[in-house]
Amino acid sequence: MSVSSAAFSAMPPQTSEAGMALAVEGVDLRFGGIHALRSVSFAAAPGEITAIIGPNGAGKTSVFNTISGFYPPSAGRIRLGDKDITQVPVHARAALGLARTFQNIALFRGLTVLENIKLGGHHMMNAGIFSALTYGCAAREEEMVLREEVERKVIDFLEIDHIRHLPVDVLAYGLQKRVELARALAMRPRVLMLDEPVAGMNREETEDMARFILDVQEEWGVTVLLVEHDMGMVMDISSHVVVLNFGQVIASGTPAQVREHPQVIEAYLGVESGTAA
Repeated sequence: MSVSSAAFSAMPPQTSEAGMALAVEGVDLRFGGIHALRSVSFAAAPGEITAIIGPNGAGKTSVFNTISGFYPPSAGRIRLGDKDITQVPVHARAALGLARTFQNIALFRGLTVLENIKLGGHHMMNAGIFSALTYGCAAREEEMVLREEVERKVIDFLEIDHIRHLPVDVLAYGLQKRVELARALAMRPRVLMLDEPVAGMNREETEDMARFILDVQEEWGVTVLLVEHDMGMVMDISSHVVVLNFGQVIASGTPAQVREHPQVIEAYLGVESGTAA
């Protein structure tokens, strides 16, 4: 279901061409004697929403951390578009268009909503270190352009204009998750990775977040890869679902195909609840 001046000239264009394909190919991950991932392979199609599901301890976060560059794989490779990024540093992956949110909110306490969101776009600024340290003309101009773009295209898009000058500490949990999404969008991603974007949210907050994720995919054409335990949301908004269990892919397909897969029903959804997920 398909539910910038110099440094920051524009947000992603409103076309599916904005999204890039992401491929995980035969990835193994070991921590000493623990084999966290075993020959994991799947692809996220450009401009579509792909979900990774599985029981606790199945390896979902390990996959995310490997794609992000936090964990180097023991074997296999990660491809972003036509580029092998397996050995590319974390910050360089961001420059290539990979952005993510975290399961535990990772905002900067004490900063405002606007300040947190602007941090997402700073990796694209071109001002030299001297200009940045002295807040010279080049740095000041880029900062103004960044702020204008963030306010016009991210804050308005996520309907958080009314809180942009508030410190993130005072916000309700659901709004903090939305601010973290906004910071990731300020990076101008072509692949957006969302780690449990609705965890801990009530039903209304979950529905709002699902709507925003669909809007990012449909209006901006961004490729979305998400890890989530809310099966209702996963089945409603995803085009493709990958199921992990004990570090291995046990099923992959459309939500309807995965919902009926015997191994998925047995390992994750439960025999009785499988057809009603």
